[in-house]
Amino acid sequence: MPTPSDALVFFGATGDLAYQQIFPALQRLVKSKELRVPVIGVAHSGYTTERLIARARESVERHGGVDPPAFDQLASLLSYVDGDYRDPATFAALRGKLGQARAPLHYLAIPPSLFSTVVRGLGQSGCAENGRVVVEKPFGRDLTSARALGEALHEVFPENRVFRIDHFLGKEPVQNLVYFRFANTLFEPLWNARYIRRVQITMAESFGIRTRGKFYEEAGAIRDVVQNHLFEVVACLGMEPPPDGEQDAFRTEKVRLLQSIRPLSLDSVVRGQYDGYRAEKDVAPASTVETFAALRLEIESPRWTGVPFLIRAGKKMATTATEVLVEMRAPRTPAFIGEEPALNRLRLRLGPDVTLAVRLLSKRPGPLLDGDPVELIATHHPEPFEKTAYERLLGDALHGDGTLFAREDGVEAAWRVVDPVLGDVVPVQPYAPGGWGPALADRLASETGGPWHDPKPSPSEPPLEN
Repeated sequence: MPTPSDALVFFGATGDLAYQQIFPALQRLVKSKELRVPVIGVAHSGYTTERLIARARESVERHGGVDPPAFDQLASLLSYVDGDYRDPATFAALRGKLGQARAPLHYLAIPPSLFSTVVRGLGQSGCAENGRVVVEKPFGRDLTSARALGEALHEVFPENRVFRIDHFLGKEPVQNLVYFRFANTLFEPLWNARYIRRVQITMAESFGIRTRGKFYEEAGAIRDVVQNHLFEVVACLGMEPPPDGEQDAFRTEKVRLLQSIRPLSLDSVVRGQYDGYRAEKDVAPASTVETFAALRLEIESPRWTGVPFLIRAGKKMATTATEVLVEMRAPRTPAFIGEEPALNRLRLRLGPDVTLAVRLLSKRPGPLLDGDPVELIATHHPEPFEKTAYERLLGDALHGDGTLFAREDGVEAAWRVVDPVLGDVVPVQPYAPGGWGPALADRLASETGGPWHDPKPSPSEPPLEN
């Protein structure tokens, strides 16, 4: 069993990520008694420990509410180091704050451009000894930069002490994809090319880039959500069963699946940009960055050969939803197949609400062997005790459990798939807000046997933004 961390250091303690996600997660971890070690915030903002505690209180007030006993305990664990990440004195001060801690967890909630600088400082100061490091996506901008980042991390931390955090993997519905597949006899024997004709994954957002213009100009939809979030969904849907329950067995099977995806060709990708994107703050007037991407993946494995996996993700779409649709092949009994058979399908909605729906055929009353589709729906309502994504992932990292974190070879495998289509090699197509992206994306789907499945709006979804 890995040794639990005896301190948590998080760089970028005064930033947006800490404010929106980390402090609320820390309060929940304290409440569940999973966090009892010193928590040291590091930033270059002129803060003090008292000011950091005040910001933490404001954070939890706005993101879930203050639990007085848990927050008081969190405040007693908090301390702060102020300094430039390029200054050795900052790391000397951190070493002093760590005191007797000998296995700290360092969380880099900072821009990727600073990862190498901070990791080097941790190594030179002795703060990294017996420690672990958590880094946020993106893990590079392409295959070459991902490898360079890996080399920089490995100069100080071995791979088994590097935790690449993708909050999508901490979401309960995403974890349930693997469990659903392998735990149900109703589906597990059918989960292959003999019975499945096509898989669709849609991640639609009705809002635009909001205040993230600078980031989006550097990233785009493929780097932002496809190469990481949606490829992880593909891996969960397509992986082989792990031989045992060991943490690395799951990651190994997901990596093998990613390695079996053929690199994308230009004709298997559609890039789009919503009308009005170029007028957004911090966006170039002639920007060719994509806010929408549709891809057709081919998996070269005995289980999936011949089954297209369609992915699309976009901003300013008709609704906000992440949904998986698994389409089954037609039955082999001709008497029960109409001219346009309503095929069985499985629909898995991963957010914002969580739904499992199975479409079956039921005979229509009358003398003919004819039927109508009936969808059986089960909706999951989150329980108060369910962990948030960051709560789960930070807790796992503190205990050294890497199951839900990306591994270096998996990151490289995902970049290898998208590398041929990054940048402007595929022209960007304009599309009107409030729809389902460029018309060319419809052709990409129809070439594989039918239209896209468009997720329906959630009853609780707010009105579309202008």
